[in-house]
Amino acid sequence: MPIGVFVLAAAVFAQGTSEFMMSGLLARTAADFGVSLGAVGLLTSVYAVGMVLGAPVMAVTAGRWPLRRSATTFLALFCVGHVIGALTTDFAVLVATRAVAAVANAGFLAIVLAALPRLVGPALVGRATSIIVSGVTVACIAGVPAGTLLGQLWGWRSAFWAVAVVSAVVLVPVASLVPRDGAGAGAPDRSTRSEWAVLGMRAVRSAVIVGVLVNAATFAAFTYLGTIAAAIGGTTTVWVPLVLALFGLGSFAGVTLTGRYSDRHGHSIITVGAAGLVGVWALAAMTAHTMAGLAVMTLLTGAAAFGVGSALIATIVRTAAPAAPRLAGALATTALNIGAVLGPIVAGVAVDRAKTPVAALWCATGAAALAAAIVLSDRARRGPVVDGVGTAAR
Repeated sequence: MPIGVFVLAAAVFAQGTSEFMMSGLLARTAADFGVSLGAVGLLTSVYAVGMVLGAPVMAVTAGRWPLRRSATTFLALFCVGHVIGALTTDFAVLVATRAVAAVANAGFLAIVLAALPRLVGPALVGRATSIIVSGVTVACIAGVPAGTLLGQLWGWRSAFWAVAVVSAVVLVPVASLVPRDGAGAGAPDRSTRSEWAVLGMRAVRSAVIVGVLVNAATFAAFTYLGTIAAAIGGTTTVWVPLVLALFGLGSFAGVTLTGRYSDRHGHSIITVGAAGLVGVWALAAMTAHTMAGLAVMTLLTGAAAFGVGSALIATIVRTAAPAAPRLAGALATTALNIGAVLGPIVAGVAVDRAKTPVAALWCATGAAALAAAIVLSDRARRGPVVDGVGTAAR
């Protein structure tokens, strides 16, 4: 595996830390700005909206740039956004910096994912994807809990400063070790309009829809995971970062395991995993009244959600890349982040009405059930929804 893939994963670590860390910083950020907890919770959705809009726009804008140039540009913009966010005393400015950082994050991921077939070859896209996505899972294991601890000790701004510093440090190896070629270089000269036609392929379209639902479930639950842990732990605030770390450990295990097999068994992982997600999210909701139950199920849900999500990303990229070389990565990024927008919004409504954050876990169960129904019904009627080599792309 080229060393540049691991360097890019290190950059994704910083971005993943930023994307997920608000789960442990909601209360302190709300208190600092004098806004409601729900308002701060929407920062997660704002970030996801920025990624949804930013992925296709940035993929088209920078899709013909050399990989090194596009990666360093987006990472630098991401870093600057966090510096401004850490300095501001205006909540509207903070919201704006989250949107800017999200667009930069989306552009980075879209370009990097689209480059994988040319960087490592089609046969290793699944494994390379798991390495890139592992940057997010390591962020959940180390970055997010560390950011939560920093927020508890020195305020939420310290977490933003930490992300900015890590991004700046990673920028050096990205600029020196990532290959120049691999993004737009060598891509067929197709119009953006013709590339969007790839959604007419059943394999791509089905994987995108399932990706939306799977990630909606993940974000619906994860956004309120810290709040659930705090409610159970009471004054013992150490449980919040520990539970978040367990989610990260599970997700890392899931991504690592599926990365070994998704190139050959992608459709089986998605089919079995989608059905399994319904059970693990439901069981998580039923056992969330005790810390032991929450801890065990957080580990399992992290593994299942990110394992299936990683397989979906690899499938979208692999099946879409021949017809849409610039938009393949953007499709994967956009699909998962549409889910990240919808999940917290729906969960927020459910939590407010039920007066308990555990309602978010039931929302995750519902989204997973819809994903499983689509996968299973499509497979029953037409064969596998998706597979490791794109044979279901008709």
